[in-house]
Amino acid sequence: MHDAQYSRAGHAAGSYEIAALPCGRPMNFRPGAFQPRAICSRLAGMSDGFDRRDVVRRLLAGRGTMLVVAGLGSPAWDITAAGDDPLNLPLWGAMGAAVPIGLGLALAQPGRRVLVITGDGEMLMGIGSLATVAIPAPANLAIAVLNNGCYGETGGQASHTARRAEGGAGVDLAAIARGAGIGAAIDVGANGDLDAAVAALRGAPGPVFASIRIRQGAGPLVLPPRDGATLKDRFRAALGVA
Repeated sequence: MHDAQYSRAGHAAGSYEIAALPCGRPMNFRPGAFQPRAICSRLAGMSDGFDRRDVVRRLLAGRGTMLVVAGLGSPAWDITAAGDDPLNLPLWGAMGAAVPIGLGLALAQPGRRVLVITGDGEMLMGIGSLATVAIPAPANLAIAVLNNGCYGETGGQASHTARRAEGGAGVDLAAIARGAGIGAAIDVGANGDLDAAVAALRGAPGPVFASIRIRQGAGPLVLPPRDGATLKDRFRAALGVA
């Protein structure tokens, strides 16, 4: 976002705008709740695929005691829209940390299913964690990547998975997971078998990895609690380790 032009007319009111994204689409910034005004679909990402909120609702329906870690941004809003739960651990920051946190939980809580729900950009940031998952290979860990080929929280810039989604040379996250040693790694395209992927993520022996193609765009913001200490304390209490 070099050469961005800043308009601070509304800064005193708690917002300001960066107006010169590469695609010419403005974004609004609000302290504590940053969100792009529009996704730059001309630049990157998928115009087809599954609806992200529907995918997450299906993953979490009747979840029982499943522990859920969500990567920063839209996945955190998605799990909250499906129903806030003390066994949710949404990350407000810590990009790239969703899988490592999920791995730690899976090793510490072997009797519970642990599901990581994150985006392709966040997964790329922590891509080396897949190798770390493959070594202990916890049977109770599942990783769902909501892959829309763009960085939705910073304006919709193309991620490295975008070109592959358009039929070109790009990053295949499921292939990376398999190469790291995660045998149960699948890529669910726009016309793929989502039912089978959901069933595997919820119950198949892990570790399980699925990259699920979703459409660009996010639903209405449904925010979890913003205080990290509150999220940590309620999670620990729900686990009985407070």
